[in-house]
Amino acid sequence: MNDQAHILVVDDEPDLREMVEEYLKKQGFSVLMAQNGAVMRQLIAEQAIDLVLLDVRMPGEDGLSLARFLREHYSVGIIMLTAMGE
Repeated sequence: MNDQAHILVVDDEPDLREMVEEYLKKQGFSVLMAQNGAVMRQLIAEQAIDLVLLDVRMPGEDGLSLARFLREHYSVGIIMLTAMGE
């Protein structure tokens, strides 16, 4: 039995995804990563996800539109991330 929470990290910046993945795995979480909305949709359709860490600003489909999609189709926690300093 796997009691780990499954977290999906969605961010277009590979270095940030890897840093977050490393930290979360050290805390005992199971981590999946997606660089855009298309990959996010594929992963969440294939596996039960407990929480999505979602970048606000991404090229193409942004985090806010992806959050709306998640709210409409899944019962999953969402935490919005941003590197914006303003």
